[in-house]
Amino acid sequence: MGKSEKPDTYPKPKSFDYNLVVLGAGSAGLVASYIAAAVKAKVALIEKHKMGGDCLNTGCVPSKALIRSARLLAYGRRAEEFGFRKTVTEFEFAEVMERVQRVVKKVEPHDSVERYTGLGVDCFQGEARITSPYTVEVAGRILTTRGIIVATGAVPFVPPIPGLDQVDYLTSDNLWQLRELPKRLLVLGGGPIGCEMTQAFARFGAQVTQVEQAARIMGREDGDIAEFLRERFAAEGVKVLTEHAAKQVVVEDGEQILICEHQGRQVRLPFDRILVAVGRRPRVEGFGLEDLGVQLSERGTIETDAFLRTNIPNIFCAGDVAGPYQFTHTAGHQAWYAAVNALFGDFKKFRVDYRVIPWCTFTDPEIARVGLNENEAKERKIPHEVTRFELAELDRAITEGEDKGWIKIITPPGKDKILGVTIVGTHAGDLLAEYILAMKHGIGLNKILATIHPYPTLAEANKMAAGAWKKTHVPKRLLAWVEKFHAWRRG
Repeated sequence: MGKSEKPDTYPKPKSFDYNLVVLGAGSAGLVASYIAAAVKAKVALIEKHKMGGDCLNTGCVPSKALIRSARLLAYGRRAEEFGFRKTVTEFEFAEVMERVQRVVKKVEPHDSVERYTGLGVDCFQGEARITSPYTVEVAGRILTTRGIIVATGAVPFVPPIPGLDQVDYLTSDNLWQLRELPKRLLVLGGGPIGCEMTQAFARFGAQVTQVEQAARIMGREDGDIAEFLRERFAAEGVKVLTEHAAKQVVVEDGEQILICEHQGRQVRLPFDRILVAVGRRPRVEGFGLEDLGVQLSERGTIETDAFLRTNIPNIFCAGDVAGPYQFTHTAGHQAWYAAVNALFGDFKKFRVDYRVIPWCTFTDPEIARVGLNENEAKERKIPHEVTRFELAELDRAITEGEDKGWIKIITPPGKDKILGVTIVGTHAGDLLAEYILAMKHGIGLNKILATIHPYPTLAEANKMAAGAWKKTHVPKRLLAWVEKFHAWRRG
């Protein structure tokens, strides 16, 4: 990061309206405001759209509600596996989408103006503009503040594909306005959002084609996961096209067509609706940062130091707009550091801790990970061992009819320290929590193995995975001696 600007070059008020002003009421902004109010600081929270940000309104909450409905349909189609002759589920897609909105409404009070006002936060509705390191303008008012946290989030990235702007394309922002199920849905992108929505819409009955430019979907995960998910999608009727580069969208005789390039030849893919899910870009413009000279990183995020300060020391940043991770839980994690450093940094500063970052993709089965995976360990040439436990060996997974998947643990050679864990399976995100705790606090596999896990539960898989590691690390010389000892005892 370049040389810091000094806020003193701007007129400094003799007194301040607020200790902290927060821009954006998504996960990072809400947590930062909550923390500031909890430590009795005077804090203002500004949101130009809806409280709760993307996670509540267009991201985590609606997508998981939709996935839940889709999964129930999938269970119905597996009726014979559970001893039923046949089940029929009648539905209207519009009613499913209305249920999604009811779920959003039910969660809404957790992030509402009423709740945060009750906590002691002054909430403002409107577009904010940072006019100096000490002043923020909103709704015709100028708020003076000792510190500012920018938590403006991100928006869907729409690639500059010729002709795309000529069709009514979908993104994770406007997808939730759909009330008619597309007959042919083309999903552009093979990352977590693209994969989640690909599977969900296929289960509702859409003919889904997923297009990914890279060699495989879920590119951040190990290759065995990508292949497993691709086979699962194919079994559910999804057409997955990898190494297909989107080149142009055309409309011919009323037919919408995506033209791709694959291995030097042109591929034409007709569709009724297209969902663009190729990532998100940080929201960094339009509220004054450029006028103040706040620096951006090569990724397009706001550049921050280890304390989440920008090059203007009393302007901090948290969440998707800061990166490097775009998860609700990391936004909240960063918000603690940003708020505490903004309020108490003159006395004690805390470096943000990224050592143990988990994430989960909510396909069926789920894919959850923390720390290194096998690919990364190899690429970084980190000495490691791989332990793999198949859920097909877990009693509870068998009784649930959910025995497809595995736990993969990365450890240093000969040691039980956990460097990373990937779980593929039902409730993988929930099962991962034990490993997150273990990695955070230096708990090894021996201690997990020595911990009683209730039977029969899915959580027992973690103990059995630790047992699989132990089997390959038995003290062979000691066991040889013990064998002789028992023979001697038998006479």
